Formats: sequence, C-alpha cells, structure tokens
Amino acid sequence: MQYVSTRATSASASRNPETFSSILLGGLAPDGGLFLPAEYPQVTPDELHAWRSLSYAELAYEILRKFATDIPDADLRELTARTYTPEVYRNAREGERAADITPLRLLEDEGGRKLILQALSNGPTLAFKDMAMQLLGNLFEYALAKDDEELNIFGATSGDTGSAAEYAMRGKRGVRVFMLSPSGKMSAFQTAQMFSLQDPNIFNIAVEGVFDDCQDLVKAVSNDLSFKARHKIGTVNSINWARVVAQVVYYFRGYLAATTGNDQKVSFTVPSGNFGNICAGHIARMMGLPIDKLVVATNENDVLDEFFRTGVYRVRKSSETFHTSSPSMDISKASNFERFVYDLVGRDSERTHALFRKVETHGGFDLSGGPGADGDEFRRVGEYGFVSGKSTHAERLETIRMAFDDYGLTIDTHTADGLKVAREHITPGVPMIVLETALAAKFNETILEALGMDAERPPGFENIEALPQKFVLMRPNVGEMKTFIAAHTGL
Repeated sequence: MQYVSTRATSASASRNPETFSSILLGGLAPDGGLFLPAEYPQVTPDELHAWRSLSYAELAYEILRKFATDIPDADLRELTARTYTPEVYRNAREGERAADITPLRLLEDEGGRKLILQALSNGPTLAFKDMAMQLLGNLFEYALAKDDEELNIFGATSGDTGSAAEYAMRGKRGVRVFMLSPSGKMSAFQTAQMFSLQDPNIFNIAVEGVFDDCQDLVKAVSNDLSFKARHKIGTVNSINWARVVAQVVYYFRGYLAATTGNDQKVSFTVPSGNFGNICAGHIARMMGLPIDKLVVATNENDVLDEFFRTGVYRVRKSSETFHTSSPSMDISKASNFERFVYDLVGRDSERTHALFRKVETHGGFDLSGGPGADGDEFRRVGEYGFVSGKSTHAERLETIRMAFDDYGLTIDTHTADGLKVAREHITPGVPMIVLETALAAKFNETILEALGMDAERPPGFENIEALPQKFVLMRPNVGEMKTFIAAHTGL
C-alpha cells in the first residue's frame, strides 16, 4: 500500500509515494498536504461475511493489514491483540460487555425507524479518541524501538485528544508529548485529566487563545521542516493517518453488529469538529462498507454544516469561534476536511492544493457552482452520502433530558449534538447509528444544568479535579513555542 499527499504537484516534495511506516510518526506531508492511500483497498462480500464472527482485535488486524502492508502480519496481529482488550476498555456501563469493546445500545425501534448508540468511550480517558490513540501508542513504541529512535509529539487539543494521547504515550520508551490546549476553554474534568499527569515525558501547555490558535502553532512548527527534523517532531492529532485508519475499524464493527446480512445498509451520525472521525466513515464507505448516509453533526461552530448545506467552506476567525457546552467541537478550521475534498474533486492534487491555498489567503472557498464560485463540485457531495445538521446549547440540554427520560441513559454534550441531528435524518428501514463521543462525566457542568444532578463517574475518577496540576501558560507565539520545545527535547 502506497500513500500520496493531497497537495502533491509536479514540484512537490511529496510527489513520490510513501509507505505506512514512513508516514506513521508524522502528520503533514512536506508540501503541507495530508496523506491518503494511492487507492482505497476494497472489502469483498465474502470478507465482510467472515468478519462477522471476529473479535474487535481480530477485526482491527484484518482492516489494518490492508493499509499497513509493510508491517509483518505477526507483529500487526500482536499489536492489535495487545491494544483492544477488556482490561484497556474496562469502563463499560451497566448492560454492556467490556469484551465487546464498542457495544451497541438500541434506543428506538418503532415504525421501521431504528436508532442505535455505539459506545466508544470505555477506554482509559472515557472518550472515543482512546479507540485510535491506544493503538497509536503501541505502534509508535514498536516503530521507534526497531531503530532505537526518539519522537517528540507536538499536538493540539480542544478537549479529548490531549488526554487520550497522553494516557497512550505516558511511560512509552523514547516518546515525549508536548500538548497544546486553549487556556480555560475545556471542561474542568478534561483539564484535570491532562494537567494532573506528572509523568516526566508529558508537557502540558495552556495557550492564551482558542483551539484554532493551538492548531495553527502545530502547523507552523510542522511546516518548518528543518526544525521538525532536528527535534524529531511527530504528531498524534487527527491529521495523523494511523489515527484515522484505526477509527475505520469501529464503523465496520458497528455495521456488522447492527445487521445480519451484507444486503443491508446503515447510516452513521457523527459529532464533528475536525472531520477526522467522520472522515474514517467516508474511508470505510469507499472501501465498500454498505453505508447509506454519513451525517455530520456540529454545534454552533457550524463551518462543516454550512459546507454540506451550501458548498461554501468558510473558516472562522478566533473572534468568531464560540465557546460552547460541547467544547471538543469548538473548531472553525476542520483539518481533516482536506482528505474528503481531495476525493470530491476527483483526487486532483493540483486543484486541492489551490483550494486550500485559498483557505489560507481568503479564508475559504465556494464549490456551489454559483456566480463567483471556485467550482461546481458540490453537486457530487450526495454521491458520498453526506448530509448535516447542527444544534444549540438549549437543544443539547433538551436532548440530554430526553435521553435520560426515554432511554434511561445519561449522554455527554457532544453525543447530544449527534443524537439531535440523527433524529432529523433517520430513514425507515435503515438503522441509524450515533457514534458516542465521551462519557457524560467529562462534561458534568452541563449535565448538572440539564438534569439537576451529577453524572455518574467510573471508579478511579471520583476526585480528579482535586489532584495537583502541572502545566505552562504561553502566548500563541511560534518563536516562543520552538524555544520551549528545543529546551526540553535535549536534541
């Protein structure tokens, strides 16, 4: 399996295909693009049928071996078996089996309308990011040990990526983590999960700004190729290809658990900010998984909803980015969106490069085909199954109350965004699977507002906010950030 950059041009440093292992430890391609397979591997009906009897770890191996063809089969099988265990994904709720890893919960089944929740938050940080990050930690350690190398992970988080990365990388040989987060913009639980870690290889940096300021710093440092090489900078953000492909697995798992035959279709609704999670669904669909609709659910930061309704992709300024009760989606520039646009424009890397150069210079582009538009590719969006919707704080509160009263289930604020939008797009005869984002305990402030009581916490998380915290407060300044990294890498 070979990988290409979405921005590869005749003059591009990324024009030559790469292997899975060669892009594993990095993020952006040297030309600023994102890596994708030169072509998507296909899943046959016979394979899909045979996969119905597999454990989650076995399914992960079968899917990943189609993408990581340069990792020996025995090694890949051992890595997935070590990652996806009931001991790692131990926070199953009442009525769920930890061994299922991503169990389904039927919420509604009436008049042909079937609504299902897929639990993805049973990992160590109680968020769906653990599904990919735990594998990434093991992959990184495996790759670094082979060549006795070191890696300095530099990433940004709006809430859950940071803690998932840090818990996956703590104690890993040869790995340091420098994680940026917007100061004061995460929930108290999210902040405590990250800042309470005292491991010497973990560096938490609170940035005075919003998530997009953090993300811009990561891109600026990553685009300085000499600094990146000298200080062995890698990333675990959702632009990392290995993270995206690891998320493909639970789409297959959800489909196989919700159906009895390959002639059936399902739809997925995905709370979306950076487009990485639902991008994995797009890839699963391109591989041949029978997905009807991919429903993008946003909050008030609706840059993705606006595109899928109008064809206009318009990033917001920091001053236009709302701080909401579903903060992990408080994102106005969806980094993984480029991967879908690359497919949408016929895998034309020159065109993709031009469009995202316009994002940097003009703040967006317009594919609606209207007067003054950059193109008319928006008409093809329906071929990929995408639709969208959004919700407000008041609607999240209403959905959280409804889920508690009707389903006996306490859901987090992001899953509430998803559930609200999913109910607007259910098609009779096609099960709608909502991907859970996190356990409600991570956003207890809003749960208390909605239900008048605290969300239940799994054992071990009872007093996490009271733990001592270690972090550094910094301005969004690229030079200062490079100086900090250089001072702590020893390279």
